[in-house]
Amino acid sequence: MKSIREIDPTGKKVLVRVDCNVPFDEAGRITDDTRIRGVLPTIRYLLERRAAIILCSHCGRPKGERLERYSLAPVAERLGELLGCEVALAPDCVGEQTREMAAALAPGAVLLLENLRFHKEETANDEGFSRELAAMADIYVNDAFAVSHRAHASVEGVTHHVDVAVAGLLLQKEIDFFNRAVADPVRPVAAVLGGAKVSSKLGAIRNMLDRVDIMVIGGAMANTFLKSQGVDVGASLVEEDLVSTAGEFVRLAAEKGVKMYLPVDGVAAERFEAGAASKVVTNLEVPPGWMLLDIGPATARLFATAIAGARTIVWNGPMGAFEMDPFARGSMAMVEAVTGSHALSVVGGGDTNVVINKAGAAAEVSYISTGGGAFLMLMEGKDLPGVVALEG
Repeated sequence: MKSIREIDPTGKKVLVRVDCNVPFDEAGRITDDTRIRGVLPTIRYLLERRAAIILCSHCGRPKGERLERYSLAPVAERLGELLGCEVALAPDCVGEQTREMAAALAPGAVLLLENLRFHKEETANDEGFSRELAAMADIYVNDAFAVSHRAHASVEGVTHHVDVAVAGLLLQKEIDFFNRAVADPVRPVAAVLGGAKVSSKLGAIRNMLDRVDIMVIGGAMANTFLKSQGVDVGASLVEEDLVSTAGEFVRLAAEKGVKMYLPVDGVAAERFEAGAASKVVTNLEVPPGWMLLDIGPATARLFATAIAGARTIVWNGPMGAFEMDPFARGSMAMVEAVTGSHALSVVGGGDTNVVINKAGAAAEVSYISTGGGAFLMLMEGKDLPGVVALEG
């Protein structure tokens, strides 16, 4: 995969795929500009070399319709503030007027195309749409790791219609950190996996069992594992069709010499509500009809001890329903355990990132990935279409 540092973009028109899919409040104001800040190094690198920069991104899921609530106008404004220069917004991402604006773009100027997903051809990886995007530039740069697991027109298709296609600084950093954590790690390696469902992490668990020394299972997905070991988890979320699979993973871990850790206690509640009655119970004491919504204090200590000696930690998925304060302690305890481990720590996944930021610990982990689905696909051992397209 060739990097932007290996080419000379001076005076060239450069199409940069970024991920500015940011959240807005009801007034249309950006509530978190983390993803915008993530692409600033690549943009500044190009500005310093007097490239004419054409940015393209999606926002939300307009499903091929032009919906103004998904307009990138606030993104253009915020980018301008952060860069200290004007960032013009094109009326569309394709079409005659947009082509004219791109053609007239001077070196050192920045143009942001309107939401790519206002056109269904983007997600369909339509060749004509890809070709029209590519025709605006001399060089294509992918700096959108978070969508690189999607074979979309602006991610994969466009690379077939440009002479030069390279990785941006953010994409390069994402791949480098993942390789350090998984492909060529310093051992012992610990994988911490949480979240709601085993089904969303089947491939990751199966692949990581061949790569790690320690595996910690938390979150609601742990209930399926616990049930496979004969634990009565009450009314907790369980994927019944995967109970036997979870049991097989426990057996495989033992066979491969991987130390697998499951919760020994949890915070149980009558209902999935912040105000519901709740209490800490051991695995043998879950009341009938109650549900486990967080790991308990004994489990938090067990998990912290389990990863204390790790030299590399990969974490994907919270330990409980952290969005509700009564069920956030387990995830906060995991943040403390990871940041206090002195290991190379790579954190990936939307909810996991929110947990880290909620704890104010972003500066204390080695790297926070910008991509949930893309990060998980790498954990599954799969290639990312957007990265493969830049190879060779």
